[in-house]
Amino acid sequence: MKRINIAEYDYDLPEARIAQYPLGERDASRLLVFDGKNITSDIFRNLGNHLPADSLLVFNNTRVISARLLFKKKSGAGIEILCLEPLDPASYEKSFSSTGPVEWKCMIGNLKKWKTGCLKLEFTFNDRNNELTAERLCPEGEAWRIRFSWNDTLLSFSEVIDASGHTPLPPYISREDEKEDSVRYQTVYSRIKGSVAAPTAGLHFTENLLKKLSEDGAKRSEITLHVGAGTFQPVRTMDVAEHEMHCEHFFVTNDTIDYLIENYGSIIAVGTTSARTIESLYWLGIKTAMLSPTEIWKPEVDQWEPYHLNTDITGKDSLTALKIHMERYKIKVIEASTRIIIVPGYRFKIVNGIVTNFHQPRSTLLLLIAAWAGGDWKKIYRYALDNGFRFLSYGDSSLLIR
Repeated sequence: MKRINIAEYDYDLPEARIAQYPLGERDASRLLVFDGKNITSDIFRNLGNHLPADSLLVFNNTRVISARLLFKKKSGAGIEILCLEPLDPASYEKSFSSTGPVEWKCMIGNLKKWKTGCLKLEFTFNDRNNELTAERLCPEGEAWRIRFSWNDTLLSFSEVIDASGHTPLPPYISREDEKEDSVRYQTVYSRIKGSVAAPTAGLHFTENLLKKLSEDGAKRSEITLHVGAGTFQPVRTMDVAEHEMHCEHFFVTNDTIDYLIENYGSIIAVGTTSARTIESLYWLGIKTAMLSPTEIWKPEVDQWEPYHLNTDITGKDSLTALKIHMERYKIKVIEASTRIIIVPGYRFKIVNGIVTNFHQPRSTLLLLIAAWAGGDWKKIYRYALDNGFRFLSYGDSSLLIR
């Protein structure tokens, strides 16, 4: 790894170019197409015209939760709690289905106004008044452990936050969430609850477009990576090597592993979250192949681990090693975590193309795009800026292929 100065991955993004609202039609957004040499533009609903033959599109089926909880103290001070990930129970599924108290890792806004005591939030569910209580327990890194409880034990935590919470729009959308956001800040194929940010490349797809892509021969598979708030964290250190990457949890079924192997060489990641998950699978496969009989298998990928593992094993062989391990131990779903940071100099092992939006300056997401496109990332972003593309979560999209 060469040293990377984050200042080299900066660009001027006028506020007027940051989309504050989605378009009326998802697939009416613009599409920039980069084939490794040339840049062209189209409408997103024509994506199929630009995909390589027999492409396998890999979607992230995570679903955004109403993670923003807005409490108000008796003094009138507002306290915002952003739910990041479950701690007790640690399983997303068990936490969301729980009808008793749960504990979550949370970020707290206006923390200095919450010195002691519990916070109360009234909400309505099925025309009945209810109350959610938040108790601050202890620090969890830069966040806090919060215990949530509520008075109606017939309600699950999922129902509680759906009724009392708000859509966690990104910080660069300078408005409060509106009713429309609860639908438009979700992909049409979202199923598994757990994200505090949408996998925004998927926001452009409609049911009709998915059907048309299938009819035209494109294949489809799904992974689940729950997007954390860290995705919005800029790189604040000049040397990228000093940046601490956030951890995200992902889930991949053995059927998906089979599909990736069968379609190796034709894999298009829909979004940076799918790209990070697929590439993390490669390194999990490498670690699995290198595992000694006495070692305990740990399904996790550390931030810089891929840059220290010297291997010429192909992506297909790595996935096969993972498949063999899953069959041997009767694992149907890999539950893993990744802190992988994909930066210029990284060689993609499995991903053959990426559908993605336009990302913030000095962000790890932009570094991933620069890792894919090399120095051409500047040409891509200059074209987008010069030709009126809309940026960030509710903005336009691109297809990057070779």
